[in-house]
Amino acid sequence: MRIKNYKNIYFIGIGGIGMSAIARYFNSIGKNVFGYDRMATQLTAELTAEGIGITFQEDVDQIPARYQSKYDTLVVYTPAIPANHPQLIYFQQQQFEIMKRSQVLGLLSDNLNGIGIAGTHGKTTVSTITAHIFKTSALDCNAFLGGISRNYQSNLLLSKTSPWMILEADEFDRSFLQLHPQLAVITSMDADHLDIYGNKNELEKSFQAFVHQIKEGGILVYKKGLILTHDKLSAYTYSLEEKADFYAENIKLVEGFYQFNLVYPDGIIKDLLFSYPGKINVENAIAASAMALLCGVEADELRKALSTFKGVRRRFDYQIRNEKIVFIDDYAHHPKELWESISSVRELYPEKNITGIFQPHLYSRTRDFAEGFAASLNLLDEVILLDIYPARELPIEGVSSEIILKNLKVPAKLCSKGDLIELLREKEFEVLLTLGAGDIDKLVEPIKNLICERLEC
Repeated sequence: MRIKNYKNIYFIGIGGIGMSAIARYFNSIGKNVFGYDRMATQLTAELTAEGIGITFQEDVDQIPARYQSKYDTLVVYTPAIPANHPQLIYFQQQQFEIMKRSQVLGLLSDNLNGIGIAGTHGKTTVSTITAHIFKTSALDCNAFLGGISRNYQSNLLLSKTSPWMILEADEFDRSFLQLHPQLAVITSMDADHLDIYGNKNELEKSFQAFVHQIKEGGILVYKKGLILTHDKLSAYTYSLEEKADFYAENIKLVEGFYQFNLVYPDGIIKDLLFSYPGKINVENAIAASAMALLCGVEADELRKALSTFKGVRRRFDYQIRNEKIVFIDDYAHHPKELWESISSVRELYPEKNITGIFQPHLYSRTRDFAEGFAASLNLLDEVILLDIYPARELPIEGVSSEIILKNLKVPAKLCSKGDLIELLREKEFEVLLTLGAGDIDKLVEPIKNLICERLEC
């Protein structure tokens, strides 16, 4: 049965950023949508407000009667859900049609002009910038994003007329191999998800396999320096300042944002102003601009889009910015992402004292990259380490935040989430960062409230 013929869609892990976009899509076309997630978040509250039902209990009796008929219910799950999840087992035993999130995304995008944006980091920001450029232009687009766009307050963008679909292509669990885009961007292939791949070589093989998924005659844009073969494709490189097919020159800070000239195969677009802070985001904007220009976006449309881009929730996300204090929340959870985020903050505030609160994500990632995390966190003036957010994993013996702590050279301390606010009451800050991909986002509002109480902001 075609997935659009199902009346009811049940999501196991509906609160995930990728799952929620698909749930929103089915809700938008009139399907009955319900799902499970293990905890309430800002995103699940937004889904509920849009009319999507959610349970936070995994018991089978939480599944509404409407969704217990295998003939008109499709079940969608995320690979982050454990194999012994009671609801997943129930649907399997009852022989429901069950698909991974990536399979559904592949089917929804197959007949459109798909643009898959992949990379171990940067893909969410590049996807969101690309979508905003297309939305601002005459091309328009549909988009399934891995973050909440500040311009549209959603991770789902729809168009009744545009054939373009922008997709975040996730390498976790090799999910992006379910996609067959006509065009693709690859931002990075740094070692990550070694619990899935085992080593960097296997990860790189998976990205190469993704390149082979691009439809013949399509376009590949990739960061200069990545080693990829791309027969039967038109391929272009990009970089921040190193000469490539697309790169920036004359980069300068203008009131906290970057202005630059974009050099591309057809010439130079001068004095582009990108309204999103962080030098790494200039590189992300170049990747997005490259794809947009190759698809036919005009220079003036690009200029307008870059100057009006408002960012992505939890990506270099200013919470407070005034003369007394700066508070930024960022999703960075890989050593390179931390390095890029902290370096960008250091460049913007070179004379300020910068304190970072970091929550490691996954025991396996902490074990594999403890020294790399410490090297990046040493760019800060002070570090507060929270306990590891386990996500889908069970604890690993001998692995805790302490293995990062012992490699830190700057003042640092461990703190539980429950004790953090009291610890912060005793401290003064100039620049404060919250960093991590776990549930540290739940602390952002309490921290913001604490700072505003103190400063009456």
